[in-house]
Amino acid sequence: MITNQIKAVMIKVAGLLIACLLSVASYAAIEVYDFDSVQQEAQYRGLIEELRCPKCQNQNLAGSDAPIAQDLKQKTYNMVKDGRSDGEIRAYMQERYGDFISYKPPVRPSTWILWFFPPLLLIILLIGWFWQSKRRQLVASGESGVKVDNTTAAALSVAEKAELDRLLSRADNHEKSDHDNTSFEDKK
Repeated sequence: MITNQIKAVMIKVAGLLIACLLSVASYAAIEVYDFDSVQQEAQYRGLIEELRCPKCQNQNLAGSDAPIAQDLKQKTYNMVKDGRSDGEIRAYMQERYGDFISYKPPVRPSTWILWFFPPLLLIILLIGWFWQSKRRQLVASGESGVKVDNTTAAALSVAEKAELDRLLSRADNHEKSDHDNTSFEDKK
């Protein structure tokens, strides 16, 4: 009986310990920033949604818990509180971290590949696909202008021609027998 009571107490203590550990982890992710106006908060939220975490690479600052993301959020907050515009904050971040920091990099020669290569590749693939399908249609209909060269038949020896004729007649006979639906008994 005492062992059951000890087990029950141990389970309660373990549950309490797990609950405490989980609650500490949940407090670590909460950030509280005090803004002067709703516009500042909206500006801050928009910027951290648009700026990319340099460590996580495919996560914005809002969704990243990396230490550098925390620093960048704090820097963004400070710049918003100082009254800087979105353009000034983006320019500061791009100057420091390059065009990679933004999910919307500016259009300039160094970023042309990011902006123009995907649509150009899509256009080239579509043209290739249309050209290939059109070519297949022409070949299937016989209008492709492809000439069949009969010089190979002339290059055959007499024995090879005889063998070829024998094989072709055999294939024709086999085809005819496949199309004949009458039974063997009906042929008698």
